[in-house]
Amino acid sequence: MLRPKSLSCIPAGFLSGCSVALVIVICVLIRVRGIFNSPGGPRYMENIFPLYSLFGFMVLHMLLYGTNLYFWKLYRVNYAFIFGFKQGTELGYREVLLLSSGLAVLALGSALSNLEMEMDPITQSFKALTELVPLALLILVLLITFCPFKIIYHSSRLFLIRCAFHCLCVPLYKVTLPDFFLADQLTSQVQAFRNLEFYVCYYGWGDFKRRSNTCHESEVYESFYFVVALIPYWIRFLQCLRRLFDEKDPSQGYNAIKYFSTIIAVGVRTSYDLKRGTTLMILTAVTSGFATVVNTYWDIVIDWGLLQRHSKNPWLRDKLVIPHKSVYYSAMVLNIVLRLAWMQTVLGFRDAPFLHRTALVGIVASLEIIRRGIWNFFRLENEHLNNVGKYRAFKSVPLPFYYNDEDKSV
Repeated sequence: MLRPKSLSCIPAGFLSGCSVALVIVICVLIRVRGIFNSPGGPRYMENIFPLYSLFGFMVLHMLLYGTNLYFWKLYRVNYAFIFGFKQGTELGYREVLLLSSGLAVLALGSALSNLEMEMDPITQSFKALTELVPLALLILVLLITFCPFKIIYHSSRLFLIRCAFHCLCVPLYKVTLPDFFLADQLTSQVQAFRNLEFYVCYYGWGDFKRRSNTCHESEVYESFYFVVALIPYWIRFLQCLRRLFDEKDPSQGYNAIKYFSTIIAVGVRTSYDLKRGTTLMILTAVTSGFATVVNTYWDIVIDWGLLQRHSKNPWLRDKLVIPHKSVYYSAMVLNIVLRLAWMQTVLGFRDAPFLHRTALVGIVASLEIIRRGIWNFFRLENEHLNNVGKYRAFKSVPLPFYYNDEDKSV
């Protein structure tokens, strides 16, 4: 007999298998029909790929979060208490992997149907139907996210929406750990926000029936392209200022300076990406290099609590949840390497052999999401072990809490 927890893995496993099968089918279809080598290949990459890559970023982030949940549970990091989830309502790694694999199947199925409709002589004339497939999928995802009915993990969706609202209304609300943790995730999804902007431009002002757009020729689009990249970092900057005001902790002031330097670096880098020039290239290298050094130091020393010279674990910290020290050393090296992904902008790697520019942008964005997934585990581990008095971390599983009737009704 299968246990209930084992039964819950069956849908996720089935959908994961379907996702792998769809990826193989799409790759074979592209290879056999030579889609990217055809005259319409560049047009497909410039107009359709950004629409579907948005879901790729979402699925990747969810997969990494599900992996984090698995290892937090494995090493007894009390993430539910740290985040302030109501006991018994938090999503486990099985549920997160189920959602991510389900979204992957929908996105890959839509991409496959898009390719099939484009190639099928019967449906090839219905350009509007073909091009509206990714928009329909995005609307479906938004409807599920904001669905008011108590279905599809209602309490977890409310928690996410509440934290997102606090991020948008910063600094009007007191900043809690879930709020700034979510804002940190958003800083790794800059390209996803730009893809959302492209959705608005492509379907609002572009000629999607002919699979063409003039978005990058619009000054309004380029202005928002610049602003969208700064919004997540600006939210974190304001959160640090609010925490400095509430907690009178000088480290929050230093953290605010760190994010302000990142805002400058991202702004200059975006300007260089839009308008090339030697001066902008030098400014990009200087500002991004400085921000990379500061952010890397903060990641490893402050957020992870590592590189302690007098620790009983050389250059780590006294308390570790993973018995293998090599994992921590590898994570530090990997964090530094992935932090340098921005260098492709300065070095001019806009195109690579057998790789379109938009695909390269997607790969670089995915590397940042992977770095964030690694950061998440060690950030919460450090919170669990070393900040017991400062936040809500706890070294043992807490007793059930009492929630009043108002909380139960939420």
